Amino acid sequence: MGGIVAGIAGGVIGGGLRQIVQGQRPALPNLLLTPSNALRLTNGLSHMRGAALKLGQMLSMDSGIVLSPELTKILAALRDDARPMPPNQLRDVLNAEWGPGWLAQFRKFDVRPFAAASIGQVHRAETRDGRLLAIKVQYPGVRASIDSDVDNIATLMRLPGLLPKGMDITQLLAAAKAQLREEADYLAEAGHLRRFSGLLSGSTDFVLPDLQEDLSTGQVLAMTYLDCQPIETLEAAPQGVRDRAAASLIDLVLRELFTFRAMQTDPNLANYRVEAATGRIVLLDFGAVRPVEPGLATTFRDLLNAALDRDAVAIRAAMLQIGYFGPDTAPHHQDLIQRMFDLAIDPLRQDSAFDFGQSDLLDRLRDMGLALGTERDLMHVPPAETLFLHRKIGGMYLLATRLRARVNLRQLVEPYR
Repeated sequence: MGGIVAGIAGGVIGGGLRQIVQGQRPALPNLLLTPSNALRLTNGLSHMRGAALKLGQMLSMDSGIVLSPELTKILAALRDDARPMPPNQLRDVLNAEWGPGWLAQFRKFDVRPFAAASIGQVHRAETRDGRLLAIKVQYPGVRASIDSDVDNIATLMRLPGLLPKGMDITQLLAAAKAQLREEADYLAEAGHLRRFSGLLSGSTDFVLPDLQEDLSTGQVLAMTYLDCQPIETLEAAPQGVRDRAAASLIDLVLRELFTFRAMQTDPNLANYRVEAATGRIVLLDFGAVRPVEPGLATTFRDLLNAALDRDAVAIRAAMLQIGYFGPDTAPHHQDLIQRMFDLAIDPLRQDSAFDFGQSDLLDRLRDMGLALGTERDLMHVPPAETLFLHRKIGGMYLLATRLRARVNLRQLVEPYR
């Protein structure tokens, strides 16, 4: 991280000198976030892997509300970028987790990962007893570096111009550390996978891999390999197929919030695939499952009811309780945030199919979010639980838009009122 910051600092100095020579007065935020510095940051974090990359990916979903719009745009480049570990490092990790004779258990084990993410990579294997498996192996040192990695990212975020002056992100960073520790515990993820497999047992819409407990450890997660395709392949499917997929995923979010009281909060597209044989949606990666406290679910139900009833007073009361703004937030900032919420919730008020593909709602919300992000005297940071939940909701909206789905959202939410 020191090298990244030093490189950015060098870019700031060089860019500032060039502007001075040209008779311009350099602005520090603009110097920090030049294309060359953006490249330094994204390249540096993608090579770091682990918690630094994961936090960068998490922050990239911010949409300009907490971070500056410029930094949000830079971090968006991290969502699909991770470097795999080399075969010799993989062997060392598996020797430590399974013992030096581990290869004898397999007929085949592909040392080349078919997927690589921020804290681990996934390998295809076949056991001697004929099981086809997907084996997720954690990068070494991830858990030990979480605190230092998050602190280093926090140092970068506190560079002048990237956050409103005086904004306290201490609680948000503490929540990020706790979430990353949870995601780095593959036995905890195994428990979440087991739980969601039970909750969705018999589903005609979803399928999950089966946990292989005999090969799973704190740093290795073994599951059945499912023959599936990226969910983006549905973009070429008939309209009805796309509509059903989007409706199923949106309904799953509602069930997680109001029924399961546990939500998988990572909306990365790589976590959703399509089973080749049945067309069911494959759900992957349960490291980011978070409990939904009963009080929070109740307040979100109050907010939903108030929104559908167009009760502005009740909407503001529920938003305050959830933490979209605080009691000391300036009234005009409360008004801005409530107007943004009203815009976002409007598709749920119409009792007809909402056309995600034709709507410009996402662009309008993004513009409002970016404008709100430039309000440098807005000091309030929503609670981490709210931000994680909105990360999932925002991800599902983006997916439905990508699928050009048409969904009657009012019909979906009515059972949860």
